[in-house]
Amino acid sequence: MVMVDLHCHLLPGIDDGSKIMAISLRLAREATANGVTHALLTPHHMNGRYVNHKQDVIRQTTEFQKQIDAHNIPLKVFPGQEVRINGQLLDALGKDDILFADTANKYMMLEFPDDDVPHYTSQMIFDLQQRGIIPVIVHPERNTKIMAEPDLIYQLLEKGCLSQITASSYVGTFGKKVENFSQQLIEAGQGYIFASDAHDLPGRKYEMRQAFEKMQHEFGKELSDRYQQNARLIINGEGVPLNDLQTIHERRKFFGLF
Repeated sequence: MVMVDLHCHLLPGIDDGSKIMAISLRLAREATANGVTHALLTPHHMNGRYVNHKQDVIRQTTEFQKQIDAHNIPLKVFPGQEVRINGQLLDALGKDDILFADTANKYMMLEFPDDDVPHYTSQMIFDLQQRGIIPVIVHPERNTKIMAEPDLIYQLLEKGCLSQITASSYVGTFGKKVENFSQQLIEAGQGYIFASDAHDLPGRKYEMRQAFEKMQHEFGKELSDRYQQNARLIINGEGVPLNDLQTIHERRKFFGLF
């Protein structure tokens, strides 16, 4: 069965992910042990610390695939970027320096700062959507601003954005508060896919299998299958059915969650 990971930092030595090829290959093996068959490689881009230009990532992904094949690891990788929202983003698009999750340039893996949702976010989302781009907001469950004001992510999803919840967040690797918020987002229909956001070993490893097993136990096989299907639709550039959204406050009130 095809399982797609749309967010990982396996390319060696170019951001805060894997530092050397040996670790990248170990992570690739972990990915396949977790059931992942296809992975979008998403080094940080334009986040104030790292710049990974489109053509560089394409070249490095090709080289990494050769290493994966040489070590008989059954994983297919694709070039991508984790793009930080910033004032130069539209210029970078105009210069063809942005990689998408799909070859149709429809889905962008978009990151916010860890503790903020910039004041210009709504305008930037509108500008991207005017270009036919659907932002996939990565790991909102770990953004402290969103955790404090969950309506921020709800409003972006209402505008047509999608969201990616990190598998490790949902299984508790980042602590109970992040785990609980991940669960609340899922319950409210505010999640669309899991991704690993794998960075390094041992601390930022693959936990996709555990996340899907937990989801199947807590929410049922249908939702688990839908998350996997959504990832396949995104990498193929196909339409993702939108969820029936509820606010976190509505869920808390209805189910007595505090």
